[in-house]
Amino acid sequence: MPDSRRIFLSQSAWSWLTRWWTFGLGTTALAKKRSVYDELGIRPILNFRGTHTTIGASKQWPELHAAMEEASRHYVSLDELQDRVGERLAKLIGTEAAMVTTGCAGAITLATCACVAGDNPQAIRKLPEINGLKSEVLVLKLHRNGYDHAVRAAGVQLVEVENSEQLRNAINQNTAMMYFLGGTSGDWTWPESLSYQEALKILKPAGVPLLVDAANMLPPWDNIRKLAAAGVDLIAMSGGKHMRGPQCSGILAGRKDLVAAARLNTNPHSDSLGRGMKVGREEIIGLWLAAEKYAALDFEALDKICLQQAEFLRQELAQIDGLRTSFAPFDRTRKVRRVIVEWDEKQLQLTAAECERQLMEGSPRIAVLRHSPQGLMFTVFMNDPGDERAAVKRMREIFANARTAQLAGRR
Repeated sequence: MPDSRRIFLSQSAWSWLTRWWTFGLGTTALAKKRSVYDELGIRPILNFRGTHTTIGASKQWPELHAAMEEASRHYVSLDELQDRVGERLAKLIGTEAAMVTTGCAGAITLATCACVAGDNPQAIRKLPEINGLKSEVLVLKLHRNGYDHAVRAAGVQLVEVENSEQLRNAINQNTAMMYFLGGTSGDWTWPESLSYQEALKILKPAGVPLLVDAANMLPPWDNIRKLAAAGVDLIAMSGGKHMRGPQCSGILAGRKDLVAAARLNTNPHSDSLGRGMKVGREEIIGLWLAAEKYAALDFEALDKICLQQAEFLRQELAQIDGLRTSFAPFDRTRKVRRVIVEWDEKQLQLTAAECERQLMEGSPRIAVLRHSPQGLMFTVFMNDPGDERAAVKRMREIFANARTAQLAGRR
């Protein structure tokens, strides 16, 4: 064999090996050695706040990573992908149709666009200018929240009502839909003036769609199925919280005509209000697989694990001198284990704010919630095994240091 050919083959082999290393096993090996957060100087957090977006909300199911990577390697028609995944999601939920969105907020905005502009191309291009279109969305005064900005983004005005009589009287030719907050943290204190079932009895005869914001109605999955079975027109939920799908994903499910209209109001349709709410093929695949897994979970078994961790926290923290512990009530629609920790701030000379700061700045970093009127709240919702022990250890250290400082000040 000529020397030139030997060199050519060697170069070809080397090129092939390089590609194999870069795109195959080499990627995995390099990924295991690299810590992107270390490179950025960011320390990870133990999450005792719950599914809060500001700290990442949740951790994806491990098996999603490979599937999403696979999805990223190929070009596909996004419309076809939404069609196929939407069919599977709708079957899981029990609705006519479904689509993957950019979080629950994205689903809420697209649902509003669908109810205001429908499938009218001129109206879709016009939003958020709503002259000549239905411009009002009904909402219970009690349900006003920071996320209803996602409704107002479509240019509509929120009209507040407080009971069934006011709801009935508020419906007119400008009414596009009703926004209903399905549940939220701390809603055990709410005086439930109107249920979504009662709202449906008023809205259906008037032809007004009901959108339920179900972001905080998981777990269990049956809560979503119940909304579908009751005939709720549109259901919006997050995919990146307890469902443990991609953080930037969500679902809009409901009536076929309204979901189809919602899709016309977003990517890949460029001249639409929802164009910026682009969901990629990787997120669509990840959300679909997360929903399939989530819908089949044993939620009672999951809750038992959370209860064990919460009980350990409550009992161990109660043994720290001066601390009182208790459980917060459950939310109206779901079980979330929350441990309340209180103490006399003047006696221990340690405020809840200072304790929270030390938890967040210590090692490991621990995120908790401030409890009103005083104290801290540890939300035990999606924690890894052993997180509760790390939290107890840090609390012991913080209060031991507080006592040492207190004694030193008395000398």
